[in-house]
Amino acid sequence: MGSIIFRIVANGVALWVASLIVPGIAFGESASTTTTVITIGAVGLVFGALNAVLKPILFVLSIPALILTLGLFTFVLNAIMLALTSWAASALGLAFEVQHFWWDAIFGALIISIVSTMLNLFAPDNSRD
Repeated sequence: MGSIIFRIVANGVALWVASLIVPGIAFGESASTTTTVITIGAVGLVFGALNAVLKPILFVLSIPALILTLGLFTFVLNAIMLALTSWAASALGLAFEVQHFWWDAIFGALIISIVSTMLNLFAPDNSRD
């Protein structure tokens, strides 16, 4: 259970870092820090759920493109997941927006991948128990 919560928090932190670096990725302006933190956590949960459910399906469907591009199409898949997260967040009333697919989502997905990888190095490993 702790590992799942840690990964949701790691997703939220990675999304927050991407919003600080990429001008086209933004969490809505809110009056309180608490609201912003709750929004980041909720968007991290949405991002994690979409990655768990849709990304494996999209990965299998894009195997020919992944082979042709020697795996570089993975960046496009990650950008698609980020754009879907933006759409789902707005549908749920969460203040998260990715303005443009091409550079904002691609660059944001790269930053999220790097930050998530670094944070997941510290994730609790249940296989050692």
